[in-house]
Amino acid sequence: MPVQLNHTIVAARDKQEAASFLADLLGVPAPTTYGPFSVVELDNHVSLDFMDDSEVHPRHYAFLVTEPEFDAIFGRIQARGLDFWADPFQQQPGRINTHDGGRGVYWLDPNGHVLEIITRPYGG
Repeated sequence: MPVQLNHTIVAARDKQEAASFLADLLGVPAPTTYGPFSVVELDNHVSLDFMDDSEVHPRHYAFLVTEPEFDAIFGRIQARGLDFWADPFQQQPGRINTHDGGRGVYWLDPNGHVLEIITRPYGG
């Protein structure tokens, strides 16, 4: 079996709020509970397991999506009135990027984690 990422733990001040925020925007099933975690399962069987933590250190999470999924997710970002950027450093507000012939956009979750959707892998 090839090596595959199975899950990662995401620190949040409110695990349910953060997990629901992500699941709703990505259009994936609502989070489930596993032990102390609120789990967001992605379509490739990788999960983000949110746990309560008073000391959140923002991280970056990028999601590869199809063009139609990008349109739907980006529509939900706009409908919520969320700030978004074409770059992870927040220097290009209100824009999307077109790196590698695809589209990409960044936004923040309630804990300051930088979330990204892209339609093509970088360098692809």
